[in-house]
Amino acid sequence: MSGRPLKPRPAAVAILPAEPGVYRFRDATGKALYIGRAGNLRRRVGSYWGALADRPRLRRMVPQVAAIEALVCESEHEAAWLERNLLQRSKPRWNRARGGQELPVYLRLDDSAAAPRLDLVFGVEARPGVRYFGPYLGSGKVRAALAGLRRCYPLAYTGSRLTAAERDMAATRGVNSADRATLVAAVVAALERADDDAALKLLSERRDRASADLLFEIAAAVQDEIEGLTWVVAPQRMTVDGRPDQVLAGESDGFGLRLLVRDGRVCEWKQGSGLRLGPKSTAAGDWDVFLKRNAALAAELATLPVIRAAGDQSF
Repeated sequence: MSGRPLKPRPAAVAILPAEPGVYRFRDATGKALYIGRAGNLRRRVGSYWGALADRPRLRRMVPQVAAIEALVCESEHEAAWLERNLLQRSKPRWNRARGGQELPVYLRLDDSAAAPRLDLVFGVEARPGVRYFGPYLGSGKVRAALAGLRRCYPLAYTGSRLTAAERDMAATRGVNSADRATLVAAVVAALERADDDAALKLLSERRDRASADLLFEIAAAVQDEIEGLTWVVAPQRMTVDGRPDQVLAGESDGFGLRLLVRDGRVCEWKQGSGLRLGPKSTAAGDWDVFLKRNAALAAELATLPVIRAAGDQSF
């Protein structure tokens, strides 16, 4: 089978930003074909019009694509959440799996004097002296972030009930019970993005030091921790526990964009020319820039169909 592209790359690809986001393909009737996410929207979407000799499923789908839609996200983590939420609510024909199969995780911070610690958990249970951060997708990345935070801030060795071995380790790490409050504050600052640069700087220094000492396995492990922490502290608003149900809407040149929030999750994405935004629609606070930017992108993409549609894409 030929490895040549199916047809020229659509003009719509060129206006997609080289940024993270979620994309959606529609057929000529306006029906959703596929939802995916990307670290680089332009490159990822453009790849569908590359050589697909070894991708028979895509070779069958791509000729049906009549329109490209996209939402630009602030981070790959945010794009991962949006894709998951959308697929959990509705799975297009060409997506293999419904969303929601990956379990979210949390980081649990216990600042008790006896046994302070930072752990990865799969749920939230309200307890005195315990704080939760998350939810996060990508448990492997979150575990790496946890290892990095423990490397920077050895909180577990500042408790008042250490074993003899733990006391020896505390001495090796240069901490004691008097450091507990300082380390708790540092962990909170990192996970709340108030000062995540401090932890990333510490990890970068340790990676470089290990590399200079020819300890390449350690350097590689610390690099994984840097990437994990970067993932964890990346901004994401697509899933926020406790957020009220609401409709988020934006408009650009008569082209509307509407996102539905349920149970703290952005779970529905609608757009179209003349789309009714509804009386409950809002573009408040930090969503305003996101909505206006993506409404403008939607309006521009709508002028560049991949193939002529049978009808209006509005819904």
